[in-house]
Amino acid sequence: MLKINCTLPNMQMVPVPAQGFGNFFEGDCYIVLYNKGSGQSADVHYWIGNSSSQDEQGAAAIYVTQLDEHLGGSPVQHREVQGNESPRFRSYFKNGLIYKKGGVASGFQHVDTNVYNVLRLLHVKGRKHVTAAEVEVTWTSFNNGDIFLLDMGKAIVQWNGPQKAMICLCLQAVLLAQDIRDRERGGRAQIGLVEGGDEQDSPELMKVMMAVLGQRTGQLKEATPDDKPDQVQNNNVRLYHVFENNGNLVVQEVATQPLTQDLLHSSDCYIADQRGSCVMVWKGKQASKEERKEALNRAVGYIKAKNYPSNTSVKVMTDGGESAMFKHLFKSWRDRGQTQAKVDQVKFDVMELHARPELAAQQRMVDDASGDVKVWRIENLEVAEVNPNTYGQFYGGDCYLVLYTYEMSNQRHYILYMWQGRHATKDEITACAYQAVNIDNKYNGAPVQVRVVMGKEPRHFLAIFKGKLVIFEGGTGRPGAVIPEQGARLFQVRGTNELNTKSTEVLSRASSLNTNDVFLLKTNQICYLWYGKGCNGDERVMGRAMSDVLSKQDKQVVMEGQEPAEFWVALGGKAPYACDKRLQVEEPPHSPRLFECSNQIGKFRMTEVDDFAQSDLDEDDVMLLDTWEEIFLWIGNSANQYETKEAWNSAQEYLRTHPAGRDPDTPIIIVKQGYEPPTFTGWFNAWDTHKWSVSLLWRPVGVSGPGGPTSSPPVYQSHGGDLSPRPSTPSSPCTLRAQTSVSMNMSPSSSFSPSSPGGDTVSPSAGSSGMYLNPELIVNKSPSELPQGVDPSQREVGKESWMP
Repeated sequence: MLKINCTLPNMQMVPVPAQGFGNFFEGDCYIVLYNKGSGQSADVHYWIGNSSSQDEQGAAAIYVTQLDEHLGGSPVQHREVQGNESPRFRSYFKNGLIYKKGGVASGFQHVDTNVYNVLRLLHVKGRKHVTAAEVEVTWTSFNNGDIFLLDMGKAIVQWNGPQKAMICLCLQAVLLAQDIRDRERGGRAQIGLVEGGDEQDSPELMKVMMAVLGQRTGQLKEATPDDKPDQVQNNNVRLYHVFENNGNLVVQEVATQPLTQDLLHSSDCYIADQRGSCVMVWKGKQASKEERKEALNRAVGYIKAKNYPSNTSVKVMTDGGESAMFKHLFKSWRDRGQTQAKVDQVKFDVMELHARPELAAQQRMVDDASGDVKVWRIENLEVAEVNPNTYGQFYGGDCYLVLYTYEMSNQRHYILYMWQGRHATKDEITACAYQAVNIDNKYNGAPVQVRVVMGKEPRHFLAIFKGKLVIFEGGTGRPGAVIPEQGARLFQVRGTNELNTKSTEVLSRASSLNTNDVFLLKTNQICYLWYGKGCNGDERVMGRAMSDVLSKQDKQVVMEGQEPAEFWVALGGKAPYACDKRLQVEEPPHSPRLFECSNQIGKFRMTEVDDFAQSDLDEDDVMLLDTWEEIFLWIGNSANQYETKEAWNSAQEYLRTHPAGRDPDTPIIIVKQGYEPPTFTGWFNAWDTHKWSVSLLWRPVGVSGPGGPTSSPPVYQSHGGDLSPRPSTPSSPCTLRAQTSVSMNMSPSSSFSPSSPGGDTVSPSAGSSGMYLNPELIVNKSPSELPQGVDPSQREVGKESWMP
């Protein structure tokens, strides 16, 4: 990875040293190049400071265009405005962005290491990626709800507002302070922590603050609202052809959502406008050099013409180098060179799936479906076991619960499918969800829960019934139910082996036929196997096997074009049907997207996490992972019920309003922290199964291991000894979680001294019970590598009691 920052004094690019990355002067403009490597296209961002001049902004745009041309026109260009940076831009600076007053032209210099004549106050805001803006060094800059860093060169004091409820922001602020210490002070600065609601517990630190800020008079201001949330999506998308005619910018509307890829012609340039939330420019490879060169300027001109805010996000990409967000605007997207062919699912090597979670994720298969299956049907709003002889037979008037059990790494795992019939009542659907919770509780929250809407069964669900899955349009499978005489019944069979085959009842009429598939026509006397001209030998074999499941009557093979008259009579006569020999194509791949679902700022919102990794999964929240074919809801151990409920509702709304016209019945899968299947972990690079093993974990009493069945409601007890965090109370809202703090025995005489040697992060006061450390300082370290004062015998208490 290569990152280059450039600032523009006298309209020239000047490299920024690595220790200055993440520091931005408000009076300057910057260019940031992020090279992904491995043959992938780069990202070029130009950042506009709020106090930068129009000349500087224009020069930045020119340099970006020149850099784009130098790199062959392949990079995605991004326009970033101070305070409104994109998630991708913020993700480059893991410890946060620092906005500095002034600029190079006003005499300010960039970061110099080991310089201590510093006095500044930083106002910290944000969540996943924080920002810190320089404010006036006075008590009047403080408020009750945010975090402030008083940087005095050799000492940095973090002050947490008493109303601040976001624990993760407290930790992020600590990491930012540590980053300033390490990069700007060569590690030689002390960090202190003051809880705004308990200032009396930090007398030494308060003396230091008072010496700089003076005595505080009056009440502090109330909390300022956080920045508005990033918009997840906007389903009002319009595509425009943008070009110049006699010196005038012409904007011609081409289409509205859902967009299709064939609307883009490589000889032109286009703008996709998400109702002003984001403006994306697409440059065709055959477009003229002038058109491609002016793409960025035209986007800015378009924003002005539409009277959009000046901080509107702008992205420019070339044909073949489209971003995941851009592709998600289209109903389907196929990259160049991607072949179209009928996809046959092959038999899986279980060990290969376990060893390669990325393969499991791509195939949507946790294993080869050889585990144990148990099925219940909702009857009178209660669960009733289904006769194993009828497993795989689902009726549209019913709801079912299917529990699948499999072993991986000598540990049991569970998937609980909630199958909802198209004609089931609302009460039955509600009861299905309620009973799923009961079963989930019985297994201590271990099952992965998957909502399955009739006709939208995921791949693994098909596989567990070994090619014998039959879906009846209506009716019920309840014992004793009277099934009215229906005459001829028609079933469409799709699949090439026992892992991907299902039979679905369709209307018994000729128009339901399709030349690419196998159909079974079941009458009172005979069962016809109709083979379309477009089906292959494997499909015919599965059609024959399915006919034995559906009927014990005589079978008669009927080839398309050679049907007997009785066949058409049973269907009510001949009629046109789908007979084009199209290929059954695999769903085009889309890059996955991750969103954080949280109400920790007092209002529920979804925020996209760009360039995500496992470390972005916040156990205080719910995360939504969109893999296009499926939606995962990852529930953190500390997520509250409101977030979980709202995340479920938001997942459905996300599908309903998706600009690409997504199927609202796309499977939604609920995954609990610590019970992630490989179909989830495979979307993350280098998944660490032990990441949370050093956390303070909670476990039901009397259970021999995670996921084991229990007959009574779980009662919780804690493990961890001295690792237990201090309780979060209104007077101490920002006590860090156990996995990010280490208990230390500090003497009552401990105090804070700016001149003390070393670069430790010290506790806020004499007699404090905790010392806050970066988790990286304690995880997987030998006793000799642990910070002073940490008891190595206690650093992973709780791990043994949780791990199998």
